Amino acid sequence: MEIDESTVMELIIQAGEARSCSMEALRAARHQDWTRADAMLTDATAAAKAAHRIQTALIGADEGCGKIPVNLIMVHAQDHLMNAMLCRELAEEIIQLRRELAAR
Repeated sequence: MEIDESTVMELIIQAGEARSCSMEALRAARHQDWTRADAMLTDATAAAKAAHRIQTALIGADEGCGKIPVNLIMVHAQDHLMNAMLCRELAEEIIQLRRELAAR
């Protein structure tokens, strides 16, 4: 795998997409639009998986030996991915709570 700035930027883009979709799912749930909320969570999951595949490839290419230089953009990309994954998990829980409250 060739590691260049575009690889890292793709990780950031996919992570950002995952976070944006998670937030859109929360907005849909606020309006009890469960179909849209579910669709946005599905999209968030797909984007997070795409970002995670890039991260896994980077880790594999490094082989735990420091072959890939860690710079600020790499740290930034990792930060984006972890925030996106957390946002997705929390969105799912919050949406489930909203569903339960709406069913009462």
